[in-house]
Amino acid sequence: MMTSSNDYGYILVIHPEQAVRDWLANQLMSFGHTVAVSDSIEEGIAQFRLDRHHLIIADMTLNLPLLAVLAEDSPETPVITVSGDVPMEVVLEALKNGVVDHFFIHRDVVVLAHTVLRALERGRLLRQNREYQQQLEAANAELERSLETLQSDQEAGRRIQYRLLPISPFSPVEHCVVTHRIFPSLYLSGDFIDYFKIGDGKLGFYLADVSGHGAASAFVTVFLKAITNRIQKHYERKTTVNFVAPAKILAAINEELIATKMGKHLAMFCGVIDFENNRLTYSVAAHYPPPLLVSAGNTTSLAGRGLPLGLFKEVNHEEHTVDLPANFTLIATSDGVLDVMPKGSASDKEKQLETMATSVQTVDDLVKLLDLSDDAELPDDVALLVINRAS
Repeated sequence: MMTSSNDYGYILVIHPEQAVRDWLANQLMSFGHTVAVSDSIEEGIAQFRLDRHHLIIADMTLNLPLLAVLAEDSPETPVITVSGDVPMEVVLEALKNGVVDHFFIHRDVVVLAHTVLRALERGRLLRQNREYQQQLEAANAELERSLETLQSDQEAGRRIQYRLLPISPFSPVEHCVVTHRIFPSLYLSGDFIDYFKIGDGKLGFYLADVSGHGAASAFVTVFLKAITNRIQKHYERKTTVNFVAPAKILAAINEELIATKMGKHLAMFCGVIDFENNRLTYSVAAHYPPPLLVSAGNTTSLAGRGLPLGLFKEVNHEEHTVDLPANFTLIATSDGVLDVMPKGSASDKEKQLETMATSVQTVDDLVKLLDLSDDAELPDDVALLVINRAS
């Protein structure tokens, strides 16, 4: 089939009378169209199936069998019927059946030219719509396959990320229990929690909140785990551990994070609890809301701000020391917790957390108070860490 311009088409004329066929063919070719002719519906349909003409002009009496075939083979191909003088109701019936237009033989050929051009344009638009529909369906099918692959990858990543998390509950010393929960806003979380024994009487821990959420942020949490594993093994090789500096841990993470050039930064609350001396040493890197220390029904917000990790090469974080009572609860959360709390200012939400904290002994208590669930849709990741000591 030849390639037509926007103005010319490949037209099939089907008519039992040779004089009409020749007249139509000559007129159409004079307009610039390419024309094929047939004297019967059977031959015409066979020709069409072979060459896929842009337009069919057929005798009025052939419209029903022709339209029936086209409805199956090529519904976008327009049909114009031709006849001598016939009642208008006959023409209207043909139009109702699906004919796009009708031409009365030997009328002004200018009318024929315009009728043909309109029908060709209609056919072009219908073919384009069909092609667009096919392209859209193919694109949707490809997108669906890609989404299935992505979901499978994300689920695998989520399983791996959760295996990196420490066990919960965890008891580093007698009468002390550490629990945590993470609720990702997507499959993968940018929040991460880790804790581990340092020697016999110390617990190291941190809660990290990576900027953003999803896969890119989750990669940073894997990187954090690798760093803390090295730190933990370093202290495991020592027979005695006198002092662990959280500020130095933050400095090491900051240095390595900048070197990786991941384009991510993070907030972190990092601490060490010395159970023998009842002392908490901690550093804060832009962590918010402030961690809470609860004892004897009183709640204290731990001081400290600091700069985030992964942005500045030269940064020093203050180290704070707090004497711990015999019984206490230490609670740390990522800032995503503020998004699930009732509306109010940040200060109002801090006060609500302080009130909740007095009723918390394990992370499950906090989850219940915040009305969190695994199937909830969250605007941001939520990480919760609770360290409780009750003799």
